[in-house]
Amino acid sequence: MKHLLLPMLLAVMLPVTVSAQDDGSQPPAEQETEITPESGNSETATSKNDETETGSGDQDFQKSAEEATAKAKELAGEAADKAADIAVKIDQNEAAQEAAAGILQPIYIAAETLAFPAFYWLAFALMAAGTVNFAFQLVIGKLAVLARGSINLKEILSDSVGLVISVIGLVLTTQAATENSTFTQSAALVLSSTAAGAVLGLFLYRWGQALEVDAVTGQKKSRKK
Repeated sequence: MKHLLLPMLLAVMLPVTVSAQDDGSQPPAEQETEITPESGNSETATSKNDETETGSGDQDFQKSAEEATAKAKELAGEAADKAADIAVKIDQNEAAQEAAAGILQPIYIAAETLAFPAFYWLAFALMAAGTVNFAFQLVIGKLAVLARGSINLKEILSDSVGLVISVIGLVLTTQAATENSTFTQSAALVLSSTAAGAVLGLFLYRWGQALEVDAVTGQKKSRKK
C-alpha cells in the first residue's frame, strides 16, 4: 500500500512544481502607460485661445481705426459743405460784394498805373532777393547758429514763411509782368533784375545771420554772468 501511495503523490506534486517554476521564470509584464490626450489637448486649447484673443484684438483695433477714418471723412465733408454754403451766401450778399470791390479797386488802379517794365523789374528783383535771403537763412544761417549750440524755432518758422511769400510773389510778379508789360520779353531786363535780386538777397542773408549769431553770443554771456 505504501508503495502505491508514494508514486501517486509524486505524480500529483510534479505538475504543480513545474507550473510554479514556469510562472516564476516568466518576467513580469511591463506596465503600459496610457498617454491620455488631456495634457496635449489642454496646451493646444490654450494656444488656440491666445491666438483667438490676439486675432480678436487686431480685428477690434482695425475696426476702430476704420470707424475713426470714416468719422473724420464725414466731418471733413460736412465742414466742406458748410464752408461752401457760407461762401455762396457771402457771394450773394451785396455788402460783401461792395467791401471786396473797395479792397480790389485801389489795387487795380495801382496795377494799371504801374504797368511798365521798370516796375516789374524792381518787383522781380525784390522777390528774387527775398527768395535768396530766406533760402540761405534756412539752410546755412541756421547751421551757423546750431554750430554755436543754439537753435530758435521761431526764427525757423519766420524764415519759412518769408521764403513761401517770396516764392509766391516771384511767381505772381512774373505772371503779371507777362500779361501787362514787355518785361519778360527782354532778356537783359530779366537777367539784370535776377542778378540785382541775388546780390541784395546775399547781403540781407549776411546781415540776418550776423544778427542771429550776435544774439546767441549775447545770451551765452548773460548766462555766464
